[in-house]
Amino acid sequence: MLVPIKWLKEYVDIEIGTNDLADKMTMSGSKVEEIRRWGDGLDQIIIGEIEKIDPHPRADKLVVAQVTTGEKKLQIVTGAENIREGDKIPLALEGVELPNGMVIEETYFRGEASQGMMCSPDELGIPKHMVPEEFKGGIWILDQDAPVGTLFTDTVPLIEDVIEFEITSNRPDCLSVMGIAREAAATLNAELRSPQVSLKEEGTDWINSAKITIEDTEGCFRYVARRISDVKIEPSPQWMQQRLIQAGVRPISNVVDITNYVMLEVGQPLHAFDAETIKNQHIIVRKAEEGEVFRTLDGVDRELSAGMTLIADEKGALGIAGVMGGEDSEVTEKTTSIILESANFNQDRIRKTSQELGLRTEASSRFEKGMDPELCLLAANRACQLIEELGAGKIDSGVLDEYPKPVVPREATVRPEKVNGLLGTDISMDEMIRTLNKLEIEAEMSGEIIKVTVPTFRNDLQQEADFIEEIGRIYGFDNIEPTLMKGDIMVGGLSELQKMQERIKNTLAACGCYESLTYSFVSPSSADAIRLPKESFKRDFVKLLNPLGDETSVMRTSILPNMMEVIARNIHRNVPEARFYEMGSVFYSKLGESEDVLPLEVTELIIGIYGGEENFFTLKGIVQHLFREMGLEQITFESESNHPSYHPGRCAAIYSNGKLLGTLGEIHPMVSKNYDIDKERCYAAELNGDLLLELASVAPLYKSLPKYPSIVRDLALVVGESTPVKSIEDIISSYGGDWLESFQLFDVYQGNQIGEGQKSVAYSMTFRHAERTLKDSEVDEVVQKLVKELKEQIGASLRE
Repeated sequence: MLVPIKWLKEYVDIEIGTNDLADKMTMSGSKVEEIRRWGDGLDQIIIGEIEKIDPHPRADKLVVAQVTTGEKKLQIVTGAENIREGDKIPLALEGVELPNGMVIEETYFRGEASQGMMCSPDELGIPKHMVPEEFKGGIWILDQDAPVGTLFTDTVPLIEDVIEFEITSNRPDCLSVMGIAREAAATLNAELRSPQVSLKEEGTDWINSAKITIEDTEGCFRYVARRISDVKIEPSPQWMQQRLIQAGVRPISNVVDITNYVMLEVGQPLHAFDAETIKNQHIIVRKAEEGEVFRTLDGVDRELSAGMTLIADEKGALGIAGVMGGEDSEVTEKTTSIILESANFNQDRIRKTSQELGLRTEASSRFEKGMDPELCLLAANRACQLIEELGAGKIDSGVLDEYPKPVVPREATVRPEKVNGLLGTDISMDEMIRTLNKLEIEAEMSGEIIKVTVPTFRNDLQQEADFIEEIGRIYGFDNIEPTLMKGDIMVGGLSELQKMQERIKNTLAACGCYESLTYSFVSPSSADAIRLPKESFKRDFVKLLNPLGDETSVMRTSILPNMMEVIARNIHRNVPEARFYEMGSVFYSKLGESEDVLPLEVTELIIGIYGGEENFFTLKGIVQHLFREMGLEQITFESESNHPSYHPGRCAAIYSNGKLLGTLGEIHPMVSKNYDIDKERCYAAELNGDLLLELASVAPLYKSLPKYPSIVRDLALVVGESTPVKSIEDIISSYGGDWLESFQLFDVYQGNQIGEGQKSVAYSMTFRHAERTLKDSEVDEVVQKLVKELKEQIGASLRE
């Protein structure tokens, strides 16, 4: 909301500077976005009069004008086409610097001297979209009574400070100069002066021959109409044009400018219809018919829906209520009588209509926030007063006012002790009452409480806390003495579960994995992309009631599709290798339960890698390192050949103490093809996050350094090529004895030196006794027993 300071001062006395006012208004709740300075550099522009215009002797598109300043005569060459002899114009003399930085110098155009410049609005710093239509591309023509030789800014008050306020959606009452004046008066403890409206009504009596019918009572709460006859359409006076420009509205004509001026002044949008176009002077407020086509003022044919409110007459539509009028009833230069509309419409209906049509106007932006129906008559009469004062027409006597359900001001109570208790102040009841009355909230003492009557323009005041806020902001939050907080202070921190989650993330980050965050809303087709069987329970998705589209219509049951999309996106963007992880929720519907039962939410951890030297074993190493950091023991990996999403020969199920912890392996080639990355091998590990967190144990365990030396034995075995390493390690673990401290696989070999269908597997085993030094013979005996068990159970033999 742009508010010129001089306009604001008509309603409230302001004795402080603009910057101080902006600070005080911000502190009292009316946030100032910007202070704009108008008219800088115009203090040397004077008013000149064109006495004579002659064609340029050597240029067809130029003219030579003789201009007087009252004291001297000048010759000026220009290409402007809108000037006439006798016009008063803004004149920049030699040596003057314009707002755009141009310095005026005497120059010659095709041999003719030019001793100054007649100025256009653009050259005076007026934004192009604010320039009146008749001055676009031409010189600014002033009123004929403008005194020649005086400063231009004395006649046209361009030098002005304009404050831009940020108005929140719950305060539409501040979308007007009067609304801001009310706030300023309360903030500065000054008196508010409202415009005094009085009408002569010199026209004819028209209400007996006119009628208003509100058929759509849900869409229109009040409709006020007045008629003006003997209308003269002409430019509005300079002072009004200038105020509109500074408030961000382009001047058009006197009648239109008056409606915009009143809208800015009191906040109520108005609209003027050409009265001659309204059949039988009967205005009907009705709903639009589905598919009805209406041409608006901008010349666009718009298809309407049944939920929109229309202003119409007996033959057809006249305007879209609260949004824009129609081309057929537009006020033009030929208009001799108008009907002025001042109405109040349903804010939800206006917002929906504006959105559906893609048409947002000054009127719709106000109506959709909720206007006060009590403003309708005041605004209509104020506009008529300005029409009379500017001689734009005669006001016909009488007013049509359809107001089916008048708004009744609400009453409420405020407890002074609650005010001081909540604000931490010691404000007296009398001061509270004075503060509320400043804001035009009628307040009076009633025993130990304050009775208030809420004005109809303050729909935001709904509960006692709202009134306390009003008292606090006008009293000044900066005037409240700061105190220390009282009560128990809790020290924040992470829960044990959150600490464990952070440990997982830090561990994976240390392994070179980047965290990815993806949406829980997925497409049902994601199940097909990872080749889930038709009977899989993971296809029983939790469906959204109001999805944005099919791509985000269900809750995910696996994070694997999300991880595949992340990997595919990086591959398609030429990222050669990467490691990712995500810890998030998956959701399973509870079969057989009612719709009111919430779905089962499970935490899942997924790790995805690709590129470079990444393979099954690098992923396994990351997972094993994670398990060690989480304190998980007795982890086993078992071959898995039936998982639909993974390569049948390169997949393993992960168990901890007999519980299935997850799956890891190479992504199935068909799954990779579904994501258009079939030329790149990808690997993923899916882990049950909840079970991982449940089994994790990171309590520190102390183990003293060994006192006695260890003995290392390497064992190279020849086994069948289909013999899993796990079976070998299970035997070593079971028969290695108490002295076996650790063992590590360090070589797997197949080749000419080994028989066909066999492989060599080599382990390094470390033996140590906790209380003495072991003998080689003792260790050799253990190894011989171990070799014997390996031979008997899996047919292993020592490699020679």
